[in-house]
Amino acid sequence: MNNEKFKEFDAMDEDELWKKYHKTKNQEIRDYFVIKYSPLVKYVAGKISIALPQSIEFEDLVSYGIFGLLDAINKFDPARGIKFKTYAMTRIRGAIFDELRSIDWIPRSIRQKAKQIEQVIAELENRLGRTVEDDEIAKELGISTEEFQNLLNKLSGTSLLSLNDIWYLGDDSDELSILETLEAPENMKPDILIEKEEIRDYIIEAIKKLPDKEKKVIVLYYYEDLTLKEIGEVLDVTESRVSQLHTKAIMRLRGRLGRIKSNIIG
Repeated sequence: MNNEKFKEFDAMDEDELWKKYHKTKNQEIRDYFVIKYSPLVKYVAGKISIALPQSIEFEDLVSYGIFGLLDAINKFDPARGIKFKTYAMTRIRGAIFDELRSIDWIPRSIRQKAKQIEQVIAELENRLGRTVEDDEIAKELGISTEEFQNLLNKLSGTSLLSLNDIWYLGDDSDELSILETLEAPENMKPDILIEKEEIRDYIIEAIKKLPDKEKKVIVLYYYEDLTLKEIGEVLDVTESRVSQLHTKAIMRLRGRLGRIKSNIIG
């Protein structure tokens, strides 16, 4: 960074710099963090844009995400023992999804169809006591397996939005998204409320019970940080098929978690 003040900040221990900003809210320190972590906004926007239609501009996602970065910088508390990058990614992603919801880019019919499939999967698996296959889901929906596959392609964007749903456990600082748990379960500290630990355990257990390929997609996408194209190369399937597997995995997770959510949160 060319600014002489920023060079001074570069030489400082970042933990100490965060502590100083947390106490003083110094604007120069804030600007330093904005510049330093702005590539993170593009990274998050890039991952989200993969599953969105081309009508949603990448630069728009970045502009939405900047608000999340600013929010993260202003609210970050170094005393919590969580890495800023982890905290910021959650806030950046949340800001992008909040804006996407506000412009309501997903047709209501698609939302309703996604909800219907989630319910069908949950009911079938609850009734049969096992993971159900595509042809069984399609039959229950009254469509062909091919039509079901095509429908999954149309629903890919809704799966990302649904993962960002927040489970409120109390006040504004007491919340957890499914996506946050998927991406960074190791960052859930022991001193966080027990409800969060219980939710995390349910989610991790639900992931373990996914069909093998769906589980691999979740692990490779959220834990190993691979793109859909890279996952396709690993699994030797098309990128379109990876998208289908991802969407179906999220619907299974939401269907299963929906049954236990009310028991945890009340």
